[in-house]
Amino acid sequence: MLLSELKSFLSARDNFLIRLPDGNAVESHFHVTEVGEVTKHFIDCGGKVRRERVASLQLWSADDYNHRLEPGKLVKIVGIAERELGLGDLPIEVEYQGTETIQKFNLEAVDGELRLQSKTTACLALEECGFPVAAKKVVSLAGSISKGGGACTPGGGCC
Repeated sequence: MLLSELKSFLSARDNFLIRLPDGNAVESHFHVTEVGEVTKHFIDCGGKVRRERVASLQLWSADDYNHRLEPGKLVKIVGIAERELGLGDLPIEVEYQGTETIQKFNLEAVDGELRLQSKTTACLALEECGFPVAAKKVVSLAGSISKGGGACTPGGGCC
């Protein structure tokens, strides 16, 4: 999800819910303690220099159980960060306290709620590291139009 998509999502609501990957909801009294830009400049295992930029939102739950972050307030916070930090329309990464350490998630809007999506590691240079790269399947469309008026029919073998 991009910052613009988050602001649009929030602007259309009076309240919102953030759901963890395990299906549980983030506590309704959470705070957004940081909105920032994180840049990762690195070399992958194949020797290619890469740069990634994300907008980081850090969530924190305290003991102030009556606190509720309204959608409009979060839109304002994001707007201030965009203006003061010069953020572009970056993809969002959410930091949330796990049982032992900070966890990082992608963010998506699904069925009217925000969902934290687990992130995974991956080799970015599969060929250089000797891993087979799956060839893309090429599909021929030659002969795919049926003789009966150009439309395919179920079981007709044209598509």
